[in-house]
Amino acid sequence: MSTSKKKYSVVISAAVAASALISGAANAQASQDSAVIRSVSTDSLVRPSAVAQNVTSVSQLSDVRPTDWAFTALQSLVERYGCIAGYPDRTFRGNQATSRYEFAAGLNACLDKINEIISAGLADKVSKEDLATLQKLQEEFAAELATLRGRVDALDAKTAKLEAQQFSTTTKLRGEAVMGLAAASDGVGAPADRTNTIFSYRARLNLDTSFTGKDLLRTRLQASNTPNLATALSGGPNWNGNRLSFESGTPNNTFEINRLFYRFPIGESITAYIAPIGAPEDVISPLNPLESDSQGTISRFGRFNPLIRIASSGRTTGLAVAGLNFKFNNQANLELVYSASNAASPENPAGTAPNVTSGGGLFGGDTKIAAQLVYKPSDVLTLGIGYANAYTASNSLAAGLNQDSISTAATAGIKSNTVAGSLVWDITKKLTFNTWGAWTFADGISAAGAATGSTTFTSWLAALSAKDLFSEGDLAAVLFGQPLFRSSASNGAVAGTSTPYHLEALYRFRVSRNITITPGVFFVFNQNSSSANGTATVGVIRTTFSF
Repeated sequence: MSTSKKKYSVVISAAVAASALISGAANAQASQDSAVIRSVSTDSLVRPSAVAQNVTSVSQLSDVRPTDWAFTALQSLVERYGCIAGYPDRTFRGNQATSRYEFAAGLNACLDKINEIISAGLADKVSKEDLATLQKLQEEFAAELATLRGRVDALDAKTAKLEAQQFSTTTKLRGEAVMGLAAASDGVGAPADRTNTIFSYRARLNLDTSFTGKDLLRTRLQASNTPNLATALSGGPNWNGNRLSFESGTPNNTFEINRLFYRFPIGESITAYIAPIGAPEDVISPLNPLESDSQGTISRFGRFNPLIRIASSGRTTGLAVAGLNFKFNNQANLELVYSASNAASPENPAGTAPNVTSGGGLFGGDTKIAAQLVYKPSDVLTLGIGYANAYTASNSLAAGLNQDSISTAATAGIKSNTVAGSLVWDITKKLTFNTWGAWTFADGISAAGAATGSTTFTSWLAALSAKDLFSEGDLAAVLFGQPLFRSSASNGAVAGTSTPYHLEALYRFRVSRNITITPGVFFVFNQNSSSANGTATVGVIRTTFSF
């Protein structure tokens, strides 16, 4: 064999071997992430382009140096034929071993590239030496190439069948089922002490549709029999402090549309949100790593601060919501939201409060406009400051939090202004501290429009959480805070007599990728802001299935 021919043979062989390394190793990695590839694992070598990324210059491969023995071979093949690919992180990992099938996969990739060049009428770009070398390699690996091409044909057939039978080309179906065993005592003491144990569920199906790849239309179906636990305590007072995070609001086992919203970009820096059935937390970031009602906190109080809750809870038919998110840069964004009672939600009889109709509607029932500025000065710190102006058509802030009324019989509506601040600090990669505090200034209004009382509500929470303590996916957390409390009152309103407190601890075990179990317990001291109400104790074992 001539020196020139040996040179090209080395070029082709080394480069083909390198291409085989990439195709084999990269697809082995992909097989861990794709259910389709897992189910046909013998075909995982035939589509290197599924995860590998072609490079146009050998300098794009961060771990290939000019001193490497195969550098010249790689450089020649990249520049001449462009059939070298790297991992998504632009590494080459050329020291990994290769099998005959992996080598054949790389050879097949180079053959395809050269065939493309010849088909394009550029046969003169391919040297006779390279073609001779490829012909010999093709003869030597004929059996492996035939097997690989057979796998390609089989995989193409399976892909075509999957595309023909898939649920939708634009919609993904996601589901979640929560089963909870809860035992609770309201702690009032004999003879009125009330206890109850319930085993309940909540099931959700999300239909997530994207028309452009950047937008999202979500339709959520939900059914549940998880009640307001305060009411479930043998008909005890609805003090709201001992409610569960995953209660539904409609515990009657009926499937309903729980969410219907469309989120889409406007230009490069604005995202819009519209929802006939939505929620403020879809726009206003909770800034709480424990906010998930199925994977995080087990208590309702532990999820959101009053900025989100006020004028948003306690109604069973959902809210109409519109919002905008302005992204200034990678560190700061402004969130704006307007929410109103769903049109089908009866609030109060006609005439019981100013401008209140017998139904809800965009301007006739509970309404709120809120804004939150989120600032991330570093990768480990996130800050938020928010404001909300709300009107609720009853003697309640409609927050579903501990004590949220002004406690004046003549009050038919409440106007409120809320200021809230939040902080999330990732102390380490596994340990996070988060806290929030809120002040709400509320004024009662009578049916005739006269002022009936003024109250200042305060609330705060601090939490420490640790993830992946013993295994990946685990989560431990401790929360302590003050539920909504009437700290001061005037003009006929009544302040709370005792400060309520909330203490919670939980540990989430990840049984598998789709199953978690979360045992936890929380205590509510001075329920309904009165020491006479004792301490409520709620123990929960929550199992969550996601698919």
